[in-house]
Amino acid sequence: MIPSRARLTDLDLHRLIKSGDDDERATAAHKLCRTIDRADLSSTDREAAEKILRVLAGDVAEMVRRALAVTLKSSDLLPRDVARRLARDVDTVAMPIIGFSPAFTDEDLIEIVRGGSSARQVAVASRPKVSRDVADVIASDAGELAVRALAANDNADLSERSMGRALERFGQSPELVAAMAYRPVLPMAITEKLIGLASDAVREHLVTRHALAPETAIQLAQFTRERATVDLIDQAGVSTDLPTFVATLNARKALNASLLLRGLARGQMAFFEQGLSELAGVAHDRAWLMIHDAGPLGLKAIYDRAGLPPRLFQAFRAGVDTWRGMQAEGVVLSGDRFQQRMLERFLTQRPNTPREDLTYLLERLDRTPEPEMLAANAA
Repeated sequence: MIPSRARLTDLDLHRLIKSGDDDERATAAHKLCRTIDRADLSSTDREAAEKILRVLAGDVAEMVRRALAVTLKSSDLLPRDVARRLARDVDTVAMPIIGFSPAFTDEDLIEIVRGGSSARQVAVASRPKVSRDVADVIASDAGELAVRALAANDNADLSERSMGRALERFGQSPELVAAMAYRPVLPMAITEKLIGLASDAVREHLVTRHALAPETAIQLAQFTRERATVDLIDQAGVSTDLPTFVATLNARKALNASLLLRGLARGQMAFFEQGLSELAGVAHDRAWLMIHDAGPLGLKAIYDRAGLPPRLFQAFRAGVDTWRGMQAEGVVLSGDRFQQRMLERFLTQRPNTPREDLTYLLERLDRTPEPEMLAANAA
């Protein structure tokens, strides 16, 4: 049953058909559209309603056409031919329809993207649902604003190819990189591309929220533009009161997984030990035992207690193992040499016997591109 306030009166119909006043016709058009959209129409009634909508779409007054577009922008009552006609109208009429109407096919939306203005491209990219085919075209052909809107639209079906194409075209845009990074699901290859483009804050989000190959996480230490982070690690290495230094970092909320991983990659084992001690809330001597002398599960236990991201554990595991191996060999554990050796071992190590805590790492290493493997083996 349609509410009484929504029912059309003879006066409404008279105003719609006969009135020369644009405001009156727009008001009547709005009421008509709202009424038929809420009504339970038979097939005959629906055909009659569609004829009326075609008349309204051709009204000379922009206000009338806009009333139609705004009122029925999300309605499945709007015929496709009417939606297409309104999409070619002025922006005040077209934009609500382009942004919401379910009447369009993918082919219609692709046509709008390829032939429309930036604003219309953005409207398509921001729709409540964007199919993979439409998203592919936006990523390849649309302007930056539309591609950013697409990346920010969690209901857009973006393929890995589309994400890669968007980054190829507009990877220099911090806004696009951030929008892409905060998508709920990212392929690992895209995550790794974003790592090299993102700001510190966005990179930290990627490292803690998305799947990342451990060797890529360690390579974060090589980003020389992050001088503030590297300086903190260097300060830790020369600090005369490391526990106080680490406690201060924790109080400033700077003692995080990213900083500890970079410190470990530079051979700063004492900093790593003290950091886990601080975050886990255990004495340093106990932390040391769990890291170095408690069997394969000791590091995992204190790592979990410290609340560090589970996805990064294998990178830390490999870093600790590399430190032990190099120490046993008598290698000087300077930052640059340690980091280089760690990366080489990430790319070349293979298990002689299964080790549960390295399964994830080794699976990722087995997928390392051949050129990288050859370069590492030649080092």
